[in-house]
Amino acid sequence: MDVAPNTPEPHPNIRPAKPEDYDRIAELWRAAGLRVSAEGRESAAAFRAQLAHFPDMYLVATMGPANRLAGAIIGVVLGSHDHRKGWINRLAVHPDHRRKGVAAALVSACDAAIRAHGIRIVSMLIDVGNPASLALFEKLGYVADVPVHYLRKRSDPEA
Repeated sequence: MDVAPNTPEPHPNIRPAKPEDYDRIAELWRAAGLRVSAEGRESAAAFRAQLAHFPDMYLVATMGPANRLAGAIIGVVLGSHDHRKGWINRLAVHPDHRRKGVAAALVSACDAAIRAHGIRIVSMLIDVGNPASLALFEKLGYVADVPVHYLRKRSDPEA
């Protein structure tokens, strides 16, 4: 993609992800620098199973019809909830389309989809080494007001 950074573009379309989007989403995650475990939580089978539970919260941003890249997936976000708290996960925007409002549009749409289920708290975890995501979420009104220790126990290295 040869779009210059910070070049105004028409707003992307945001739509629910489809099972057949998986390969393009995995490619986007890799381009954005996210790890994709072919056997773990990011596998095609896991993605499709999770999508079946949260079909309106797994969202992709695509280029609009006026763009020469119409239909190309340029962003993704995965939303979920446990009937008490919502989660925003795996937010990624292709490097060629960053700083153009794509991430903010995805987060806003995901947040709205989660809240439409009656969920009143929406949370996310941000890696310490990701100040851009932290700044985005703070700009959108999320606050880091819960001091926590994040612990996990994996059943295997790919989990």
